[in-house]
Amino acid sequence: MSKAIGRDNVYREITDKIIAELERGIVPWVQPWSSSKQLCPLGLPVNGLTRRNYSGINILLLWSALEEKSFLSPYWLTFKQCVAMGGSVRKGEHGTHVYFADKFVPQKEQQRAKDEGTDPSSIHFLKRYTVFNAEQCDGLPVGLFGKFEPRQPREIVPEAEALIGATGADFRIGGDQAFYVPSEDFIRIPNQTAYPDQINYYRTAFHELGHWTGNNTRLDRNLTTKFGTVDYAREELVAEMATAFVCASLGILPTVRHADYLGQWLQVLKEDARAIVKAASLASKACDFILQFRAASKDNSDLEQAA
Repeated sequence: MSKAIGRDNVYREITDKIIAELERGIVPWVQPWSSSKQLCPLGLPVNGLTRRNYSGINILLLWSALEEKSFLSPYWLTFKQCVAMGGSVRKGEHGTHVYFADKFVPQKEQQRAKDEGTDPSSIHFLKRYTVFNAEQCDGLPVGLFGKFEPRQPREIVPEAEALIGATGADFRIGGDQAFYVPSEDFIRIPNQTAYPDQINYYRTAFHELGHWTGNNTRLDRNLTTKFGTVDYAREELVAEMATAFVCASLGILPTVRHADYLGQWLQVLKEDARAIVKAASLASKACDFILQFRAASKDNSDLEQAA
């Protein structure tokens, strides 16, 4: 079931939820794996019928629901989709809201464009859908359930190594700082042996790759902002979430790379109700840009394992 609602209302509704979590010390793009329960599965949330990943702000909202309700399944369905798969939503279960952008052209605008021979203008709006986790349903295929085990903290991850190499990004290993230089388009990160927990090498690499996607030859975000500014905090927010999304796709536990920006993120969200939705959308695009190299990285990973 979907419901069209005013954009300003839905942005504020979503943002207030994220702000409340941040003020409680919960970072929603890593929270499913930061609790002591360690129950939630790795990976991006998936529609159980279409098998497509959710994106943008919906990732954060569904991850938050996983943590809150201790679900183990990453699969979500609308009521109708559940029925279409031969299942039923259990009586008394409460769903989770997700949001999708849509648009339409009013009849008057269609007629005006036709009369004037111009393109019609669309009105954009947001639709709110209610989805249910597979664990809230009965009669669904067994494949929608299961528990995923997290990787060990010091494990070398061949898939991550291969993906980093497949991007073709200019990685320069060494030193004691991690950063991306837009003007010269290179990434600097410390050697993996410098990390007490070696898994942080991958988290750091994907964080900097998140910034790398914003270069004007790629997704063209504003990377010229100065440290400490609001726009700098916005870009860090994008890179933080993009890192979490990529890591989750690879089965690596996401963590907060820059918790010291928490105060700035709260300021950004309180001043702009649309900021978190926009940042999550940009983060999904950055994640997709990185993961597009996955086919080539899988070939490289297979070759390395064979060798």
